[in-house]
Amino acid sequence: MKKFVLIVGCVILSLILLLVLGGVGCVFYYKNSIGPVSDSDEAISFTINQGDNYYTIADKLKEEGLIKSSFTYKIYLRLNRPAELGIGVYTLKPNMGVKGIVETLSGNEKETTDTVITFVEGKNMRSIAGTIAQNTNNSTDDVYALLKDEDYLKELIDTYWFIDDSILNKDIYYSLEGYLYPNTYNFLNKDVTVKEIFKKMLDEMEQELQPYENDFKKSKYSVHEILTLASIVELEANTEIDRNRVSGVFLNRLKANMPLGSDVTTYYGIGVDMAERDLYNSEINTVNAYNTRPSAMAGKLPVGPICNPSIISIAAVLRPITSNYYYFVSDKNGKMYYSKDANEHNQTVKELKDKGLWYQYTK
Repeated sequence: MKKFVLIVGCVILSLILLLVLGGVGCVFYYKNSIGPVSDSDEAISFTINQGDNYYTIADKLKEEGLIKSSFTYKIYLRLNRPAELGIGVYTLKPNMGVKGIVETLSGNEKETTDTVITFVEGKNMRSIAGTIAQNTNNSTDDVYALLKDEDYLKELIDTYWFIDDSILNKDIYYSLEGYLYPNTYNFLNKDVTVKEIFKKMLDEMEQELQPYENDFKKSKYSVHEILTLASIVELEANTEIDRNRVSGVFLNRLKANMPLGSDVTTYYGIGVDMAERDLYNSEINTVNAYNTRPSAMAGKLPVGPICNPSIISIAAVLRPITSNYYYFVSDKNGKMYYSKDANEHNQTVKELKDKGLWYQYTK
């Protein structure tokens, strides 16, 4: 009996010892995980945008090399409950540790941001270059020069999962067309570089695309092709439901080896913005790497995107509304009409013309 009691006592003692050691190990791991990532004193500008909170920025802090673990960072937040997070740009360093970072963010020690730039959905690279030149100390030539920097582009290909060698195609007018996510961004001042602006826009694009990564993998089209089609959908339809329908129509035409026949690609191909004027008849079938009107483009997409699309248009291409429609038109009021064949389409066009709702091309 004494021997049994001794054995039980030893087992219990061993379990207690294991629990104590496990607890000590957890405490050690926790304290180590919330400590500094490195001894580096490098200043990193970290932006808090509208809608961000301490938890949603966890992965971004990890990606920037400012914390070791987003998991233990969140545990720290639950244990310490910091003050409200403020919008703005903060200077953070890898040697601060979670405590120092959270204290900086909760102390509102943010830098003044006097440069706020809004990039509008559906605008092309010429518009982006103009917006950058208007709001910063960069010129449009600075933007175009970076877009032609092959070493820079190769760095981006190595950095972002959604960018590949497609952007190096010599027929593409602007290498990053379609990849810079349109949004409002805060910068310290007008001395911000084009690289810094592009980085924020590409980081935002990555964040927007992440929930659809599996959809990209399942698609028969590459990311570049999906962004290309999304950019066309962005300019062809105004509402979310129409973008899903138009996407389905375009995919039907591609499968049937038909030209997309999209005027917005014609505009881009000749370097004219849609708001400038109507197309000339002589321009409609101009052959270039973008215009989808000529028969030579049957079953083909343009060489690249023609604008920077919203996530709604990108999602529309990934998750289109399937139908047996192969044609669509919009009237002067933006209302969309869908047809199953050419005869039905032509009848719709005739009716729109009779009602004065049709666009007329000039000579």
